[in-house]
Amino acid sequence: MSFVTQPVTRQNVLVSQLGMSLVSGAVLFFLLVFAWMTGYQLLYAGRIFPGVSISGVDLSGLKPADAAVKLSQTLSYPYSGRVVLTDGHKLWITTPVELGMVFDASASAQAAFQLGRSGGLFDSLSNQVNALRQGVDVSPVIILDQRVAYNYLQSIASEIDQPVVEASLRIDDTQVVAQPGQIGRLLNVDATLFVLTSQLQSFHDGTIELVIEEKQPEILDVSEQEEVARRILSQPVTLTLAGEDTEDPGPWSFDEQTIAKMLTVQKVLENGQPRVQVTLDEFSLRQILSDIASQADRKAENARFIFNDETNQLEVFEAARVGRVVDQLASVTAINTALQQGKHVIPIMMVYDNPSVIETATGVELGITELVSVQTSYFYGSSPERIQNIDTARARFHGLLVAPGETFSMGEALGDISLDNGFEEALIIYGGRTIKGVGGGVCQVSTTLFRTVLFGGYPVDERHSHAYRVSYYEYNASGSRDPQLVGLDATVYFPLVDFKFTNDTPYWILMETYLDAAARTLTWKFYSTSDGRTVEISNTGPQNIVPPPPPLFEENPELEKNVIKQVDWAAEGADVVVDRTVYREGTVYIQDQFQTQYEPWRAVCEYGPATKDLEKTAKRKGACQP
Repeated sequence: MSFVTQPVTRQNVLVSQLGMSLVSGAVLFFLLVFAWMTGYQLLYAGRIFPGVSISGVDLSGLKPADAAVKLSQTLSYPYSGRVVLTDGHKLWITTPVELGMVFDASASAQAAFQLGRSGGLFDSLSNQVNALRQGVDVSPVIILDQRVAYNYLQSIASEIDQPVVEASLRIDDTQVVAQPGQIGRLLNVDATLFVLTSQLQSFHDGTIELVIEEKQPEILDVSEQEEVARRILSQPVTLTLAGEDTEDPGPWSFDEQTIAKMLTVQKVLENGQPRVQVTLDEFSLRQILSDIASQADRKAENARFIFNDETNQLEVFEAARVGRVVDQLASVTAINTALQQGKHVIPIMMVYDNPSVIETATGVELGITELVSVQTSYFYGSSPERIQNIDTARARFHGLLVAPGETFSMGEALGDISLDNGFEEALIIYGGRTIKGVGGGVCQVSTTLFRTVLFGGYPVDERHSHAYRVSYYEYNASGSRDPQLVGLDATVYFPLVDFKFTNDTPYWILMETYLDAAARTLTWKFYSTSDGRTVEISNTGPQNIVPPPPPLFEENPELEKNVIKQVDWAAEGADVVVDRTVYREGTVYIQDQFQTQYEPWRAVCEYGPATKDLEKTAKRKGACQP
């Protein structure tokens, strides 16, 4: 084993001496501190160190008991102190004791006594030195009964708290009643109590701002919509048709009372913000607009023409008419927008539909160049009322156009059959009886149209025969009943029963109808362009004939004794089959069959009360005979 020794130098000796000096100094410092503390503690044993105070009351050198007495005698803050609670311009002034504060003088004196005696060695020494050099003011010990403070704050809350109130607007008769909104306010007692406790512990007068929580209503002000509502109700509202002419219905005016009943107030979102909106109720508006639509709506109508057989040119019979319908959704929006702007005469929004054929159209353009089908029916013995109905109905079709490929509905073109539209009461078949009804004779028109379509070779889409054989539809030009015309009738009772056919050509069809009241004839013409079709008709005539049932006699209290009146006439039942073959370019184009089964129909007579020997009386009067 070998050892390495360091040579002793002067530098090493100096370092060693310096270290020993530092250690000796530190030991001496601690000895001095210990001596100081021990001496100071002995000097103020049982007494408060110099420089210690509570809320400015000097307690230096006093025993805790004496300090407690001095504090009790000197500090009157719980009773004389003032705490001001504020809410804006409102003030509540109170004392600490009214807030439940109690000053504990003994505990406060003990707290002063403990200054410089608690904590570690250096903390104690530091506190003693600080107290001696610059003084230390110890916080007083207080006891706060928070129940008292809480109750006090709750009493203030009863004055401050107010609920959120949304602004409102209502219509009372024709008066507009507005109620502004109110901001909700709530005293946060717990948060205020925390601030209050800190102020009381300071043992000084002070002002505390109450912690108030506010809640804004969704809508605070409705003055703008109040003014809108007043403007709306300031005068009647009038709806008009935009671009109306002398034949158009309207205008339609509604007084303030009517508008007030329709006015609604509702909350809406605008750019994410709620607001009150005054509008007319959509449901009520739609009801009004529906009524207006029933008067204002109309289908687009093509121009009507007459074919000049000499020049082969079309002549305008009636100008075209633009169709229109009330746009209810757009009208509701437009009306409410206009009312918001203070307008009271408001046009209704319409959707327009242009007709397919206007007055400038030519026969060549439409393919109307010649007569392609014509039929005449005879109605000998018809009453003036029946003749008027035939004329009124046939006029609906005079000059009317049927487009290529169109399935034509007679019922739709005929429209409403009513007294207001020029029809009279005449005999009709209804409910298994022949009775008087509006429009009797219209079936003479539908029958004539059926035959024009049938012999013209056009497809028949819907056709219904009468319940029993009607003599009007079996007459020929000589005035006799022709069995070859049986089964060629058609009835219309729209919308339940209709007659329809399709124009299966690439050309328009122009229909013309002519009534000769004196000759009791109705003629129907189709003008178009022939595609070379020809028609063959085979009619079996009446078969399986069934005699009518015996006459029916019914008492009518409005008739006098021995008076008999026939109200229905007997007709034989029969089956008829009509076959049709349509050729085009030498080949069969259409083959169809029309089967008709007529019911046997009995005569019906009404008689006055107490009438005897009905059959003899009827025979004598020529009524209800087989």
